[in-house]
Amino acid sequence: MGADISFVESLRTFEFMRHAFLAGLIVGFTCSVLSVYVVLKRLAFIGQGISHSAFGGLALGLFLFEESAAADVKVDAVTLVFCLVVAVLIGWASRGRRISADSAIGIFFAVSMAMGVIFIALRKRYTGEVFSYLFGNILGVSSGDIIVISVLAVLVLVVVIAFFKEIFFFCFDERLATVSGLPTTFLHYLLLILIALAIVISIKVVGIILVSAFLVIPGATAKVLQVNYKKMLVISAVVGTASSLIGLYASYRLEIPSGATIVLVQFLALMLAMVFRKVRA
Repeated sequence: MGADISFVESLRTFEFMRHAFLAGLIVGFTCSVLSVYVVLKRLAFIGQGISHSAFGGLALGLFLFEESAAADVKVDAVTLVFCLVVAVLIGWASRGRRISADSAIGIFFAVSMAMGVIFIALRKRYTGEVFSYLFGNILGVSSGDIIVISVLAVLVLVVVIAFFKEIFFFCFDERLATVSGLPTTFLHYLLLILIALAIVISIKVVGIILVSAFLVIPGATAKVLQVNYKKMLVISAVVGTASSLIGLYASYRLEIPSGATIVLVQFLALMLAMVFRKVRA
């Protein structure tokens, strides 16, 4: 397709390309904003654990609603609830020092994946669509998906704006935030829930396997440049959004998977930031 029609013309002509463009823009911006907090608070492993746990919720949704009308919306709802539950359980298990954080993540990661495998095996229908959830299929994003992605993205960004200073203080120095009277336990769970929401809206764009990159690389790129907090947010947002659009364009021209291409573009941006920092030093 890339050789027959230009990228801009494809946006004008094909609705699925417009959906892909919007989805990449929304997901790239939302995840890159959260990425700063994930990097500052060192929650990358938790983000990876929650993202892979989404496979259990996805498989459960497909098992329950394989014959139902509007199955996609119901599957998304089950996946969302499942991710939120896993996020809260990870926070509960690790927060109270019941077990270490990495142990809690590893346990729920493994159990969720095991549940997913069982639910997929119990299905009576062909399970080929699972592949698109694992590795993403941005060109398969529908108008209904755009609505769901937009609503959840707005919810995430509104909460981030509402608790802008509190979340930053919590991520920068949790002990000082606790002494200052901030509800750090609430902020901890809130951040995990926001990560779970961001993961759910990203699954169809980059897939369960690669979604954790969206929550780490843009923020890591901004941190490498050693700028202040607000500049980190701006740089991370620019990296996340631009890489989504550049990756989508490159995948269109080269006819390769979009999600993987976007992640590689983000990695290239990180490498360039590291080189720039070295040259400037």
